[in-house]
Amino acid sequence: MRRYRSSFRLSAFLLLIVLLAACAAPATPPPPTATPAPTSVPATGVPAAGGSSPIVVTDALGRQVTFQQLPTRIVVTGKAVFMVADVVYLFPEMAARIVAIGKTAQGKLDFIPVVDPNYKEKTILAGDAGPEQIAAVQPDAVLLKSSNAEKLGKPLESLGIPVVYVDFETPEQYQRDLKTLGQLLGNEARAQQVAAFFQKRAAKVDQALADIKDEQKPRVLLMYYTDRDGAVAFNVPPRAWMQTLMVRMAGGRPAWTDAQLGNGWTKVGLEQIAAWDADQIYIIAYTNNVDDVVQKLKADPQWQALRAVKAGKLSAFPGDYYSWDQPDTRWILGLIWLAGELHPDRFPSLDIQQEARTFYRELYNLDDAAYIKDIAPTLVGDWR
Repeated sequence: MRRYRSSFRLSAFLLLIVLLAACAAPATPPPPTATPAPTSVPATGVPAAGGSSPIVVTDALGRQVTFQQLPTRIVVTGKAVFMVADVVYLFPEMAARIVAIGKTAQGKLDFIPVVDPNYKEKTILAGDAGPEQIAAVQPDAVLLKSSNAEKLGKPLESLGIPVVYVDFETPEQYQRDLKTLGQLLGNEARAQQVAAFFQKRAAKVDQALADIKDEQKPRVLLMYYTDRDGAVAFNVPPRAWMQTLMVRMAGGRPAWTDAQLGNGWTKVGLEQIAAWDADQIYIIAYTNNVDDVVQKLKADPQWQALRAVKAGKLSAFPGDYYSWDQPDTRWILGLIWLAGELHPDRFPSLDIQQEARTFYRELYNLDDAAYIKDIAPTLVGDWR
């Protein structure tokens, strides 16, 4: 019995020594864990919101805006909101991330409900919505044109709401601001794809007209028609606006740039229009049917005396939901169409209807059936 107890005590003592030695020994570090490769987001895919690293967005004012995760409650508002909205909806994930948006109709038509299945669920902000109305929807990012910075942007930032500014006023700004949206949404691949769409088509027009001399370029008069409050007025754009740039890019010489122009539309009378003696005249209308406007002008004896009208060169600028002359996504369609009008010999196979179909398919994912149903019935102007 004593032997058994001694053997037991000896075994227990040895076991205790082994356990103490194991506890005293330094722990062996675990093998390093491999870092997973970054997930590649397809150009047409919807990236998942969130992420561990801060997101730094460089906006149109050159500011760096930092987010801890991808915004999922975005507000798009401010002056000229429909132009910004048309661009942000080039990113398919935006339909789910926009919680509030300003009124996007121009005239009687509104394009955004066509591409946003969740449109009716969103808060629609009034055109003069202030910081309090915007803050009420609890956004984690607000998109504004930089022209809204003083009046709306700064008050929002004072409430702690991040604001990202864009411009989208010129072809160059389109390239820059698309990159900003790609950063904000975590979908830089889509931003690059869209930027290439615009760049490729603008370059094709430029190449076709590269060897045309100035004397071969027609003098063009492009005017915005309005009859607000019953007063008919014709207006020409500033030198730096998209409309003027478009005429130059399409191989024309803007006839109005020698006038005293302001920062916005400049009203001109028939006497000045006649004095410019343009080779071709193009009429824009945002709230009127442009086809009806041009037909009335063609029937007006005073307009019939103009050289361009006599030559059959008074045309209605095309559009659908929005006119194609503006710094809206459709500016590329306006450029292609206008270049074909000014220099048809350089674009003998141009089919603007097919260009429009491709535009809506590649940028808004609207197939031919959707184009026929939603787009074709809204087409106006001399695009045929």
